[in-house]
Amino acid sequence: MNHLANIAQKLPEYGLDAMLITSQSGERYALGFHGEGVLIVTRDGARYTTDGRYIEAARRQVAGAEVLQVSAGSGHMDLARTYLAEKGLKNVGFESGEMTVDQHRRYSRELPCALTPAQALLDGLRAVKDGEEQAAMRRAQAVTDGAFQAILDFIRPGLTEREIAARLVYEMMTRGGEKVSFEPIVAAGSNGSMPHAVPGDRAVDRGMFITMDFGCKVEGYCSDMTRTVALGQPDGEMERAYAAVLAAQEAGIAAARAGVPGREVDGAARRCLEQAGYGPYFTHSFGHSLGLDIHESPNASPSEDRPLPAGAVISAEPGVYLPGKFGVRIEDVLILKEGGCENITRSPKNLIVL
Repeated sequence: MNHLANIAQKLPEYGLDAMLITSQSGERYALGFHGEGVLIVTRDGARYTTDGRYIEAARRQVAGAEVLQVSAGSGHMDLARTYLAEKGLKNVGFESGEMTVDQHRRYSRELPCALTPAQALLDGLRAVKDGEEQAAMRRAQAVTDGAFQAILDFIRPGLTEREIAARLVYEMMTRGGEKVSFEPIVAAGSNGSMPHAVPGDRAVDRGMFITMDFGCKVEGYCSDMTRTVALGQPDGEMERAYAAVLAAQEAGIAAARAGVPGREVDGAARRCLEQAGYGPYFTHSFGHSLGLDIHESPNASPSEDRPLPAGAVISAEPGVYLPGKFGVRIEDVLILKEGGCENITRSPKNLIVL
């Protein structure tokens, strides 16, 4: 998956001669490869430098860019300086959302060009997933769905949150996941009231909700899903909260389509939970974009005024969190289209009682 041409095409719009890309996700988006290198994309070409750990793979996998190996006497900065001078590249964009202050000072001091903040260039391109990107995310989501089905047969009283989290990782990796999208969240009982609880030594038992939030990467692209299941028969309050979250998710999904501001999608779900009396207990946004990173933009949040573009991939994850009691979250992944969306998560959403 190579997006060098997309980046080059955008440079005139931003008044740039070139784009300097140094982040892992930026490099992966541009080249379909990551080797801890430095990439410079110009209006008519590109140069990528990496070291001996990655050079053989880079020469095999990278297309559309000149690939050079750095050495002790000719490092990334030396090669970049020479390339910029030879090409006469004066205004170079950089990943202002990724580069540290110290890195910026060094690049500014050593490169013969002006460095212009240009995170928006890459963010705008990455917000819209093309067919290859969507296909990778469908495969990642299928792996995650398979892991969920497997974990239902694994959970039993006495297992700890940490053991369930470890098993989820195992199930995703054995089904074709390259790595996890993020460290899995497994929260049992009252721990579920913390949306980003860290799995610990708490043992699951009957009468508890167990919330599991997990995902994997395929070809660098993320999946993400959450399911809350009951171990043993839930009480009436648990059932009511679960039903409210499911209704809110369905309302948000019905509102999700290209051209709609993210706040409207969030609002559809939020109103549903407010009407059910759970408004104060929905403490995060309806969803976020994902792709090479688990959190990208734009988002389906109360503050998102930008229209969501066709091809954006967003999560749909309302939740209710009752301190000292339990939490419920249900999460799917949607591909936005004109007039609607495609839900690529296949796992059932009815309340599962184990």
